[in-house]
Amino acid sequence: MPLATFTFGDALLEALEIALLVLWIWVAISVVIDIFRSHDLSGWGKSAWVLVIIIMPFLGVLIYLIFRGHNMHERSANAAKAQNDAFREYVRSAASTPVDDVAKLEDLRNRNVITEEEFQRAKAKALA
Repeated sequence: MPLATFTFGDALLEALEIALLVLWIWVAISVVIDIFRSHDLSGWGKSAWVLVIIIMPFLGVLIYLIFRGHNMHERSANAAKAQNDAFREYVRSAASTPVDDVAKLEDLRNRNVITEEEFQRAKAKALA
């Protein structure tokens, strides 16, 4: 199509087509992620759904959304909660409190690794 005949309507139609393509890709990726996130599907069930989506993409995604789409948000929320809980547990295990620091210092003092004076200085610093 020559540039001179490319009208404003053509530009709007192209923009709409690109938006629909991006939306389709987003939905298809969301469905594939949901298939693999689902714990109630067996390996054979997951492979069958992926095969259906590969063979007939539009119809396969539409069928998946009709039959299993009502639980997609629930599975997504559960995955986000599990990821958040794992992050919080990691932060909790990695962070040390002043009480933990003092306990470690007491252990070092009891094993004669540090002197009483060093213990008192480090304890004051940890509690400050």
